[in-house]
Amino acid sequence: MQLTIGKFAKAGGVGVETIRYYQRRGLLGTPARSGGDGWSGGIRRYDENDVRRLKFIRSAQASGFTLDEIGELLALEQSDDRPRVRALARQRIDVLDEKIAQMTETRAALARLADQCAASDKGPCPILAAFEG
Repeated sequence: MQLTIGKFAKAGGVGVETIRYYQRRGLLGTPARSGGDGWSGGIRRYDENDVRRLKFIRSAQASGFTLDEIGELLALEQSDDRPRVRALARQRIDVLDEKIAQMTETRAALARLADQCAASDKGPCPILAAFEG
């Protein structure tokens, strides 16, 4: 399978500019141009390994990893340093747990405000007053 950058981007569910950004960040390689002379000709072609790597990046992002962390994970893939991979995963779990706790607290506060708002039709709405303060 040899894909142009447009088809490669589509296979990974991203835009062409995202591919270029990942290349600038060193997460994806930039294949050589095939055919033609220098910049005036030739097309870059991506293969199954590129698609696999792009899908890895997207999956890791969906799990909350930053691009820097993803770069480290990609490097660790080559070294098979499982303890470091586990440490990164545990760090990500800690961050997610903190976010879940914050969101749970925020949800509870908003639910209280909604109940207060429903309790009376007089005076300022407690929800709007909370956002102003």
